[in-house]
Amino acid sequence: MSTAMAAAGEKTWFGQPRGLTILFLTNMWEMFSYYGMRTLLVYYMTKHLLFAQEKASFIYGTYTAMAYFTPILGGAIADRWLGKRKAVVIGASIMAAGHFLMAFEPMFYLALSVIALGNGLFLPSLPSQINDLYRADDPRRGRAYNVYYVGLNIGGVMAPLVCGTLGEVYGWHYGFGAAGIGMFAGLLIYLAGKRYLPVEAAPTRAAVRDPAEPRGNHRNVWWLLLGVGIAATIFRGAYEQIGNTLPLWIDSGVDRQLAGIEIKMTWFQSLNPLLVISLTPVLLMAWRRRAEAGRETSPGMRMAIGALLVAAAYLLLAVLTALAGDARVGWWWVVAFFVVLTLGELYILPTGLGLFAKLAPPRMGATTVASWFLAIFSGSLLAGLVGTLWSQASHAGFFLILSLLALVAAALLWRLDRPIRNLPDPA
Repeated sequence: MSTAMAAAGEKTWFGQPRGLTILFLTNMWEMFSYYGMRTLLVYYMTKHLLFAQEKASFIYGTYTAMAYFTPILGGAIADRWLGKRKAVVIGASIMAAGHFLMAFEPMFYLALSVIALGNGLFLPSLPSQINDLYRADDPRRGRAYNVYYVGLNIGGVMAPLVCGTLGEVYGWHYGFGAAGIGMFAGLLIYLAGKRYLPVEAAPTRAAVRDPAEPRGNHRNVWWLLLGVGIAATIFRGAYEQIGNTLPLWIDSGVDRQLAGIEIKMTWFQSLNPLLVISLTPVLLMAWRRRAEAGRETSPGMRMAIGALLVAAAYLLLAVLTALAGDARVGWWWVVAFFVVLTLGELYILPTGLGLFAKLAPPRMGATTVASWFLAIFSGSLLAGLVGTLWSQASHAGFFLILSLLALVAAALLWRLDRPIRNLPDPA
């Protein structure tokens, strides 16, 4: 059973436990490093290393997939041997080293491997500490993951502006070096704020089960999480193109002139996290009002709506590119695309992470959260494979394929909604 820190009279920051701010800021800088490197990666491979587009897309997909596969092993190591705190510190240190290695061209493949390895320990161990900050009946717990998600995306806003600009103007390696500095800053914040974090139970090599709870309950949970994970995999095959093929389209198919100044292609990568930050408070307010009126949307249905919105966003690009022909599309349409896509993202991704954390069996928090990242692993592999079609299909046809992938994910999530709602709410 987790040690909940929330109690009457607790000291808070912004109405939430202080530990949430520490986790928020730590992951903010981790996302700065991740998005900073991701913003540059495809451009670096195609423009500097002169890789073919298909090869660059496949490497990008494989790297992002491995970065989300290693958490499966890392989550088990954290739960059974290291504990979440040690796993975060060790993982962040390894990731910082990997980002600095990216500044050296001969170390390219080694650097990607080191970052993926460190991410395996860091990624499941940090968000799995959120639940331990609250009592089971604390109404703030359900919205904590959306608040946390904003922190991630503040780093995502800064990354393309800082790392992207350094990479385009001064050289790719300067951008990669800045990403490493961001990862190191996150590690320092975590170490400085550890007194505000939940006290965790000693790691155990065997999962603990409540004797009063039937074994079938856990089995049903895992089957449902598997279904959600399959839907998330399909969704990610479309969603992850925003860092893969979409930058290539922005570079070649978008008119980036604004008042006589060319908007840098990497700056568009800031739109998604910037919109996350600005739209999240609006959505949280709307969701809270629906809950108070007794009309709260269930997690499965909320995720299905998110996938539908992403399908609509890619359908918009399919129509625009079909109508444009050989002409370039205005940059304002890219902004409109990101608004719709980000709304969909906010419905599905924080909800999915929160669902996995909420349903985690006792003392398997990091492992269960890592299972959510397994869907990102498989989805990133799918995205890499789908990305190889970019050079073989028309732009309109390619974006239509992405829209259909998101639509399939929405249908599957809609079918899973009732079983998810019928699960007993864990204490």
